[in-house]
Amino acid sequence: MSFLTPGLLKGLTGPARRLPVPRAHIHSKPPREQLGTMDVVVGLTTCFLCFLLPSGWVLSHLESYKK
Repeated sequence: MSFLTPGLLKGLTGPARRLPVPRAHIHSKPPREQLGTMDVVVGLTTCFLCFLLPSGWVLSHLESYKK
């Protein structure tokens, strides 16, 4: 790399730093009820079954899709 590279990179990223970034003002309250262990287990199991199981099935049958 030459000694000009840092100056060139700074010139490319300089205008992007001055752009205003919109910020969302989101405030939340603490939950009314704490989640129980069973609620967490049911939620994680449902996410696993809905997302990972179908993708695993597709990946395991990928060879038959290629034919």
